[in-house]
Amino acid sequence: MRIARDLPSLRAELAQLGRLALVPTMGALHEGHLSLVAAARREAEAVAASIFVNPLQFGPNEDLARYPRDEAGDLAKLEAAGCDLVWMPSVEVMYPPGRATEIEVKGPAEGWEGTARPGHFRGVATVCAKLFNQTGAAVALFGEKDWQQFQVIRRMVRDLDLPIRIIGCPTVREADGLALSSRNRFLSAEERAKAPLLYATLQRVAESLRAGMPAAEAIPAAKAELARQDFTVDYLALVEPETLRETDALPGRLIAAARLGSVRLLDNIAAP
Repeated sequence: MRIARDLPSLRAELAQLGRLALVPTMGALHEGHLSLVAAARREAEAVAASIFVNPLQFGPNEDLARYPRDEAGDLAKLEAAGCDLVWMPSVEVMYPPGRATEIEVKGPAEGWEGTARPGHFRGVATVCAKLFNQTGAAVALFGEKDWQQFQVIRRMVRDLDLPIRIIGCPTVREADGLALSSRNRFLSAEERAKAPLLYATLQRVAESLRAGMPAAEAIPAAKAELARQDFTVDYLALVEPETLRETDALPGRLIAAARLGSVRLLDNIAAP
């Protein structure tokens, strides 16, 4: 497995590889990330993963310094998964002094995470565009757990005519339904026991909608139940899957963000 930490090294390594599939990550890898590497192997001759904790997508009061990092463990996992190349730029390599360009996506970036985390999707769009250009990947794979992020990246690629195909892969979950996330390690034992309730609640809302209950009834009841279980709900909504506009029509996507202790959990499911 090759490792590159600066652009000349990256370009030298890429010259030795064929058609490339990219798995962008911020490290602290889990089985969800490794499932993307496995899917990437089916899409291209070579697989690259990036590891870069992107400061541009963290707000001033968010957990950039606390975000988990495990370089040695991540590299061992990627090598075992059959990754061909790991791109690990420093902040100075990714954002050289004097940089003056960022990418602002509207549409699906507005509302929800866009409201809760101002500037977050500007950081996501900017770093992803740079990763796509730096690697020249033909395909990039993202987990569907961050549904709004997935749609923002798809919109950016279409709008900028970037020559890359974006593939979404199903959310990987623990046996009790909790969506895998690098931040789950910060849950206390009591919080970890409660965390799967977010997914279970989304499932119950989907069943209620399928049975004909209006979203205006099902969703407030679900929020109240989560609050009783010590969740602080940022949002729980039925939205159009691509635009992220709120809707009361099916099919749609149920999206949710809720804080449990110090950990902010995101999840979503289809609502057919």
